[in-house]
Amino acid sequence: MTVTLGGPLLLVGAGKMGGALLAGWLRQGLDPTLVYVQDPTPAPEVAALMASHGIRVRHQAKLPAAPSVMVIAVKPQIIDEVLPALSSSVGPSTVVLSIAAGRTLANLASRLPPGSAIVRAMPNTPASIGQGMTVACASSEVTRDQALVCNMLLEAVGEVIWLDDETLLDAVTAVSGSGPAYVFLLAECLAEAGVAEGLDPELAARLARATIAGAGELLRRSDLSPAELRQNVTSPKGVTAVALEVLMGKGGLSDLLKRAVAAAAKRSRELSS
Repeated sequence: MTVTLGGPLLLVGAGKMGGALLAGWLRQGLDPTLVYVQDPTPAPEVAALMASHGIRVRHQAKLPAAPSVMVIAVKPQIIDEVLPALSSSVGPSTVVLSIAAGRTLANLASRLPPGSAIVRAMPNTPASIGQGMTVACASSEVTRDQALVCNMLLEAVGEVIWLDDETLLDAVTAVSGSGPAYVFLLAECLAEAGVAEGLDPELAARLARATIAGAGELLRRSDLSPAELRQNVTSPKGVTAVALEVLMGKGGLSDLLKRAVAAAAKRSRELSS
C-alpha cells in the first residue's frame, strides 16, 4: 500500500505518536514534499526523521494550499489553545484527523470552522513498529473519500477498526490505547517476582520480556481464543494451574483489570467534558 494524498498534509504535534504516524507514512511511500509539521519542539528522533526527508516546519514555510488532511497529534490538555489558531488553515475540502484522547467530535467541532469534516481516532504505541491498533469514528460531514484517506493514513501503522458509536471510544482508549502500559507493567512485575524467587535481575528481566513478546506473537498468529491458549499451557494440578488459581481468584488479575479499565475510561470521559 502506497500512501497518496491529493494535497498537503499538516501534522500538528511531533511527539512520540505523531512521529510514529509520520514514520509509518514515509515507510509507505508518502511524498515528503506534501508533509508539513507544526511543533515548536519536535521530539529529537522525529526532528532527525524530518531533516532526513527535508520535511518543512510550518513556522518556516507556509502551506501552498489548504491541507487535504490536518492531523492533530497534540496532548488533549492543550487542544483548547492549539485548535483556534488552526481554524484559518482548514479549507472546505480539509478533513481533520484527531488522535487527542478524550476529545469528542463535538468538542473538536466547536473549535473549528462550522461544517468541518472530523475523524476522531485512538491509536496505541505499537504503531511505532507498524503493529498499532487504531479505532476511529467520523462526523457526518466526512465524505467516503475522506474516510478512505484517513483509513489509509492509519493503516500505515497497523490495524484499523471503525465504529459508528463514538461513546465507545472511552472504553477503547482504556483497553487498547492504554493497554500497552498494562502489558509493560506485567513484564515489570513478572521480572520482580522472578527476582523474589532468587533469579538474577538481568535474567529475570530477559525471561519476562521474551515470554511476553513470544506469547503476544503466538496470540496474534493463532486462531485460538486467549482462553484456549491459556488452557493449552495449563496441566491439571500442575505448576501453571496453581499460579492461575492465585491470578484468577477473588481480587485477582481479572478484577484488577476491570477496575483499571473503568478508571481509565472515566478519565477519558472527564477529558471530553
